[in-house]
This record gives sequence, structure tokens and C-alpha cells, in this order.
Amino acid sequence: MIADRFDRYLARNVLAAIIVVQLVLLGLDLVITYINDLGDVEGDYGAFQVLLYLLMRLPWRLYQYAPVAVLIGALVGLGSMASSNELTVMRAAGRSLARILWGTMKPIILVVVVLLLVAEFVSPRTEQFANAWRLEKIQGTGAVVTQSGGWQREGDSFYRFGAIRADDTVLDLTRYRFEGQQLREATSAERAVWREGRWELEDVAVTRFEEGRTEAERLDRQPWETALTPAQLSRLLRDVESQAPSELWAYAHYLRGQGQQATLPLLHFWQKILMPLTMASLVLVAASFVFGPLRSVAAGTRVFYGVVTGLVFKYLQDLLAPASTVFGFSPAWAVLAPTLICAALGLYLLRRTA
Repeated sequence: MIADRFDRYLARNVLAAIIVVQLVLLGLDLVITYINDLGDVEGDYGAFQVLLYLLMRLPWRLYQYAPVAVLIGALVGLGSMASSNELTVMRAAGRSLARILWGTMKPIILVVVVLLLVAEFVSPRTEQFANAWRLEKIQGTGAVVTQSGGWQREGDSFYRFGAIRADDTVLDLTRYRFEGQQLREATSAERAVWREGRWELEDVAVTRFEEGRTEAERLDRQPWETALTPAQLSRLLRDVESQAPSELWAYAHYLRGQGQQATLPLLHFWQKILMPLTMASLVLVAASFVFGPLRSVAAGTRVFYGVVTGLVFKYLQDLLAPASTVFGFSPAWAVLAPTLICAALGLYLLRRTA
């Protein structure tokens, strides 16, 4: 009974610290981004609309700042209990270091579940809606809802897409069809419209390349035979980082089916799927700072080292991402390597105190 009270008290303190740190990070980010984005005020997109746009994007920001919030929150929560000698009392009452660590991990499980639900069901939709709403305020109804520009390969054809609108109309589409290494046909269309389950190109210019000559043709309309649906095309043109894990997996599968590398979507996929291990390793580092060599320093110093550790962790993942493409190792290892290094560092520092 007393052991359960200890666990609940420890979990409550750590979770409260994580929530406070997360709110502080989100608040600072909101203020700084708001001031920066005031330069984008245009048309119906005024200062109040800028604020609404940033509020719509809070779920994505919540997910982005979560690892740092967990690290600093665990440092603050455990550090405050260490400063008031509460952890010393717990250990004197027979609580082992492993049991205290388990009590610290319990609220992290709740945090991870919430973040995975946000990453899968909330942030991809709020990001897409926020971008569509912002651009419609600036450009009017029917504005582009995804980022402009994008290249895709399908079979023997390469496509360049200008953008896609809210009504599933693709703007400024260009197709290059090859036979082996030879360019055989270039097609450009002002629009591609989705009607009755199929695509139709409008205002089309076709150039065919034959041996020693070329043929040019202009058409009002032309069918576009492709396996891409509006939903798939919208996903391909959206920012990869903000997509849901299921969308990232489908995107990677599509790219591999087209004979292309899928490093980037797989990297973000593994970052989200392996988040429980990432959070656990960061908590181990935080606990090692409280119980290990930094237990006698001021709380501010511990937080500073925690921030530095979090930044090193992020930059290491960012460096390993392109390295996985250059050296050909799995993107999963680009995520796992910093996680395992953090976990090993935390366990090493904790063992020195055992």
C-alpha cells in the first residue's frame, strides 16, 4: 500500500513537471512564431488569423517538443524531490533505485500513448486543415492546400506537380515519358481534374520525340492514366515530417514499388514508432543526472545539461538520417543509435552510484 503511494506520488510529480515544461515550450514557441509570422499578413489574413493558424498547429508542435519536455520535465520533477530530500527518504524506506526508475517511467507510458494518438489521428489532419485555411484566407476559396512543387516517378514516367487545390484539382502538371534512356514524350497541362473516379487533363500540350524529328500537339482534354488517386497525390505532396505513421509506411511502400529510395519517410516512421524507447532512454539520462555525478549541483545546472543532451540527441539523429542514405544502412538504425547511446550513458552513470 505504501509502495503504491510512493509510485503515485513520484509519477504525479514527474508528470506535472513534464506538463509545465511542455506548456512553457509551447508558449515560447507560440510567441516567437507569432511575432515572426506577422510579416505574412495579407488580405483577409490578419494578425488575429495568424494567431488562429498557430493555435491550429499546436498538436504538431506538442509532438515536436515532447522529447525535450520529457527530458527536462523528468529532470525538474526528480530534481525538486532530490532537493527536498524526498528521494533520500524513499531510499531510506527501502525503495531501490530500480523501483524509483520504474515509478518515473509510469507517467511516460501515458505520455507516449497520448503522443502516438496525436501523431496518428490529430496532428496530420490539423496541419493539413491549418495550411488549407491559411492559404484560402490569403488567396481566396479554392486555394492550394498542399505545398507547391514535387517530383514523382511512376513506371517509365516522371511527373512534376505544381500544386493541388482543395477541390482535388492539380495545377501545372508536367509528364516526361521515357523508353530506356530516351525521352519519348513530354506532356504539360494547366490542370488535372478528378471526375467520376478518373483523371482528365485540361489545356494540354504534347511533344513527341521521334528519330530526327519532333511532333507537337495541343488538346483541350486528355485522359490521364495513373494509379494515383487524389488522396494518394495529396499525401505525396504534403510535408513528410507531419504525416501519420500509417501514411509514412504507405508512402514508403509506394516509393519502393516505383524503384525509389524510401529513406526519408521510413526515417520519420521509425522515429514515431520507436518513440517509447526514445522517451525511456531520455528518462534514464535525466535520472542519471539526478542520482549520478550531477546530484550535488544546482537545479539550473542540471536543466542546462539536460537541454544540451537533448540538442545533441536531436542533432545526432539529424546527422545519421542522410548517413543512412549514403552508407546504405536502415533508417531504423538512424533512430535507434542515438537512443541506445542515451540509454547506455544513463545506465553507466546510474551504475556508478549503485
